Amino acid sequence: MGTTSGLPDASPTVFVVDDDEYIREALETAIEAAGWRARTFASAELFLACPPASGASCLVLDVNMPGLGGLDLQTTIADERADMPIIFITGFGDIPTSVQAMKAGAVEFLTKPFDEQVLLDAIRAALERSQRALGDRSRLRELRERYAALTSREREVMDGVVSGRMNKQVGGDLGITEITVKKHRGRVMDKMRARSLAELVNMSTSLGLSPSGRR
Repeated sequence: MGTTSGLPDASPTVFVVDDDEYIREALETAIEAAGWRARTFASAELFLACPPASGASCLVLDVNMPGLGGLDLQTTIADERADMPIIFITGFGDIPTSVQAMKAGAVEFLTKPFDEQVLLDAIRAALERSQRALGDRSRLRELRERYAALTSREREVMDGVVSGRMNKQVGGDLGITEITVKKHRGRVMDKMRARSLAELVNMSTSLGLSPSGRR
């Protein structure tokens, strides 16, 4: 069953999944002493029943457990919890297993017994990585909201502008005057909060848009 430390929700969350009660309790103590929230689980199945953290988080995961093992859990949550880095711990480390885990995206693979500070350093790095990923996702969500606020004509003008077309060329493509293009372009820059054409191009790339590239 999961446990919480009572720390503020804003604190990063460290999930621990290990079937060894002694390990869980020791890790919970160390994690909370470092200022993070700890949630511990005796099995992968119990962890899967827990909703994801809303903020930065990482997972300290035992490789060998009854039922769903660590590597299988890694595969199971690869998509839905992609922003949560995984640190593997195991008492039976071997090179093929560690390679498999790292290739699948694990950030660290530690063999028991390990130095507590080594684990805490790995957790700190993992949480920083999670925070960056959440920030990137938040910025992309905001970009999508701004783009959704554009009218269909403004999107057409934006497409022409980021393709490198001059205002006169965009007007010719769309059957509107150059002055009208300038007005739409100004509204696009304003709604997208782009300070320059280069920034608008970068926004388009981040959104995965495919400029027409007409010449």
